[in-house]
Amino acid sequence: MTTETTLRPSEAHVPAGHVPDLILGLEDRPRPWIGILAALQHLLAIIVPIVTPGLLICQALGVSARDTNLIVSMSLVISGIATFVQCRRFGPFGAGLLIVQGTSFNFVGPLIAGGAAMVKEGTPVEAVMAAIFGVVVAGSFIEMGVSRILPFIKRLITPLVTGIVVLMIGLTLIKVGLISMGGGFTAMGNGSFANGENLLLSGVVLGLIVAINRVPVTWMRSSAIVIALAAGYALAGYLGRLDFSGMHAAPAFQVPLPLHFGLGFSWSLFVPMVVIYLVTSLEAIGDVTATSKISREPVEGPVWMRRIKGGVLVNGANSLLAGVFNTFPSSIFAQNNGVIQLTGIASRHVGVWIALFLVVLGLFPSVAGVIQAVPEPVLGGAAMVMFGAVAAAGINILASVPLDRRALLIIAVSLGLGLGVTQVPEFLAHVPAAIRSVLESGVATGGICAALLNWFLPPAQQQQQAAQAQ
Repeated sequence: MTTETTLRPSEAHVPAGHVPDLILGLEDRPRPWIGILAALQHLLAIIVPIVTPGLLICQALGVSARDTNLIVSMSLVISGIATFVQCRRFGPFGAGLLIVQGTSFNFVGPLIAGGAAMVKEGTPVEAVMAAIFGVVVAGSFIEMGVSRILPFIKRLITPLVTGIVVLMIGLTLIKVGLISMGGGFTAMGNGSFANGENLLLSGVVLGLIVAINRVPVTWMRSSAIVIALAAGYALAGYLGRLDFSGMHAAPAFQVPLPLHFGLGFSWSLFVPMVVIYLVTSLEAIGDVTATSKISREPVEGPVWMRRIKGGVLVNGANSLLAGVFNTFPSSIFAQNNGVIQLTGIASRHVGVWIALFLVVLGLFPSVAGVIQAVPEPVLGGAAMVMFGAVAAAGINILASVPLDRRALLIIAVSLGLGLGVTQVPEFLAHVPAAIRSVLESGVATGGICAALLNWFLPPAQQQQQAAQAQ
């Protein structure tokens, strides 16, 4: 994905052989005012991606305004803590680079699909959230374990598998984005879905993002989503669509409250999360490598390996912390590499300021309340671009893979089955309930299929070697 409008770029966004001119290197300490200005630019690039996943999940599952405010506030706090650890590095924890970590979009689709199914079956929303956070905690240990065995996992989950899973995540999220553009599940219930006002709000935001990305001014393109959402927010205010009930219900200061919903568990939620945690781990390798490259740090050898292990370890450890403190899994953001290129500042000490801003914003729920007031169509206009960009990132990963007959077969079967069960869930009607609860997730079906086929179908080179041996 590109760094200008999206959330999860790969290594491809750093051109081969390109190393920017740096004003401040990794270990340089900027003056406070320079550090604050650089941190604010990073903050503009990440504030929307950090809070949007929580808002979308809560709106889709019908979480109360007060609890939504808590979840969004904790998203900011937990992202700040992870950013601090990634930049400062403590023992094996952290990459020691100017890295920002925040709530991941990769998990939105499966959590909404699984959570909505539980709500439909009559499970109280609070119990659904407890199950989600229990699964987030359980899955985090997978990613922490992956950080210790990265060479083996890289052989099992190749770029072909990763590209298919990321593409599946994006494609399954498109439906979520379109529902948000129309006004969300609430609008579906009251008959206002996709009415003129909702389409106006979402269309203005979507159109502005496209238009601003054509402006030949780098900082404007980097802030396209923020600018478009601000315009949508203003238009919603003019139309009387801003809802500040979440802000009024929130306390002046939010003390982090562990296990507010308790912890539960659901296998139907957990299995898709396993696949996504694995993919997120591998994405983190690309993100850390890209940041190393533009920071003029090694991109191979023991130092690089130590950085990616530390980065993936914090990815998992922070998701554990997120589940305990009532929010969703986090991952390394790489659009901040664009900010490093724009400012020429790669100092990891800037990360301390970024972390401080995020924690302070999260501890004062009025900030989350102002963001929470955004009508869902406004959010949907931006989400559609970001979700489409997730799919585009998957295509970008697949474009780097030699698309021989074997690869095309794996892509065809994985996408066919993954998208098929998403669009026609009745296909699994006679499958045992335990298996059906797993395969109902298109990401899980497509990801498992891709991993198995990639494992059991030998590459053409191996086939040739086997034939010659005979």
